[in-house]
Amino acid sequence: MPASRPTICGTTHAVSAGHYLAAAAGFSVLEGGGNAVDAACAAGIALGVLHPDIVSIGGVAPIMIRLADGRVETIAGLGPWPMSIPRDLFRERHGGKMPPGVLRTVVPAAPDAWITALRRHGTMGFGDVAKFALRFAEDGFAVYDVLAKNIAKNEAAYRRWDYNAAIFLPGGKVPEVGRKFVQSDLAKSLRYMIEQERAVASTGREAGLQAAHDAFYRGDLAREITAFQAREGGYLTMEDMAAYRSPVEPALRVDWRGHALYTCGPWCQGPTLAEALLLVERAGLDGLAHNSPEYLHLLTECLKGAFADREYHVGDPRFVDVPIAEMLSPAHVARRVAAIDPRRAHPGMPERLIGVGPAVTDPASQEPEPPIEAGTSYVCVVDRWGNAVSATPSDGSWTGPLVPGTGLMVSGRGSQNRVDPAHPAGYAPGKRPRLTPSPALVELADGGVMPFGTPGNDVQPQAMLQVLLNLLHFGMEAQEAVEAPRIATYAFPASSAPHDYFPARLSLEGRIASEVRAALAERGHLIAEWPDWTAVAGCVELVRTDPAGGLIRAAADPRRPAYAIAI
Repeated sequence: MPASRPTICGTTHAVSAGHYLAAAAGFSVLEGGGNAVDAACAAGIALGVLHPDIVSIGGVAPIMIRLADGRVETIAGLGPWPMSIPRDLFRERHGGKMPPGVLRTVVPAAPDAWITALRRHGTMGFGDVAKFALRFAEDGFAVYDVLAKNIAKNEAAYRRWDYNAAIFLPGGKVPEVGRKFVQSDLAKSLRYMIEQERAVASTGREAGLQAAHDAFYRGDLAREITAFQAREGGYLTMEDMAAYRSPVEPALRVDWRGHALYTCGPWCQGPTLAEALLLVERAGLDGLAHNSPEYLHLLTECLKGAFADREYHVGDPRFVDVPIAEMLSPAHVARRVAAIDPRRAHPGMPERLIGVGPAVTDPASQEPEPPIEAGTSYVCVVDRWGNAVSATPSDGSWTGPLVPGTGLMVSGRGSQNRVDPAHPAGYAPGKRPRLTPSPALVELADGGVMPFGTPGNDVQPQAMLQVLLNLLHFGMEAQEAVEAPRIATYAFPASSAPHDYFPARLSLEGRIASEVRAALAERGHLIAEWPDWTAVAGCVELVRTDPAGGLIRAAADPRRPAYAIAI
């Protein structure tokens, strides 16, 4: 089936992002002489305005950077729990549940992550890259279909807090597609950070970046955030804010068919993608037709194994001894594959094969789809010098109250921890949630590079794996690989509260043939019908360099308002 859009090609630089105005912002920076880091920061911060339902300026922003000299690093833009939160708060006072609101708050990491990227490898100031987000917040932008549907779906949650409702339900109604959406208070917060930088401009770029950082983490914004937290019964303090720095860490690497896949570490679900890739290779792809019953069954069962290891073992490595080397070892991969029945779906969670960490699962839910609390977007960039950036900013705006007067939703990613401290992803003071956003990058066997990623909560590694195999195993063009119909398994406890578990659930986009669905059902998969195209299946963006052809190719997923630009 031909793609609905062309693969975008250029010779100089390219950007692909989850909203077309974010892509335009990043491209403007590239054309103005900025590098990939500058452009990714401009686009990423803009996504916090353009996707206000699923990305927050005060949310999370994991970033992966590959420099032109081949160095790869990650900026773990994910804040920890406040240091003063009680260790068994939710089980003792909330019946083992994590209620909506400020109790889910972790330290907001995104502003620090973007500024850390600029400090280490950018060339521009905060105002230079944030001016696009400021413009979109102040002047507004057109409401698009996915935004209108998300607000409508979560209308009751937005109405829970008057300030949220005032922003997201202007005039008391869900905004219509095509209506201008303005966020004046968020614009004031961005302008304050930019003005604080400008006030010290004469003392140099580094001082300016520090001033913008201090405006959020030590200045008026920090005081507004923490005072509001205190009034609402939260635990985030000025000390938590002032102490926060995004860790800079090496990426996790696995080699596959001459390519090198890089993911972030076990503070997120990056290892799930890495392990799933090794599992499908060991299980054997050759001879399986694309999206045939045999291929989709094998893919699903391999994903179940990778998600089982995530459930049993993965958490913040500063608190949890995560057996990454063993999880990715040939012996463990072989054991996982040996447990796959090519004729029958595994009925639930595959076994815990590594003797580390408690085996904790949640009861099955009867809901039609797992609730997806937070949201996410994505941006990737490759510049004229060969630098590449992959970033997945995130955080929804309906699971907690925005800080009045600021337009800021402070990260509620605590919902991706468990209330049981004994679980690998159990919460604790100073511990990071096990984050779903997980940018990735591939060093290609031909010498090229490909940053790629997607939103989608637990669907992220599943969508990324399918697109990666579409490209590098089935040989599809970039846009064709992104648009091909996808599946997702939910046979594991979900990352986000209430951590629902669907042991045999397999969702398929409607473009997958009915006879394939029937054959999968015969193997024991409980088939859930998605529409032909759905944003729930992810929104993959990628940029791929082609050294032999001298081109840069970029693709963007039409399941959301994502676009790519190259020249």
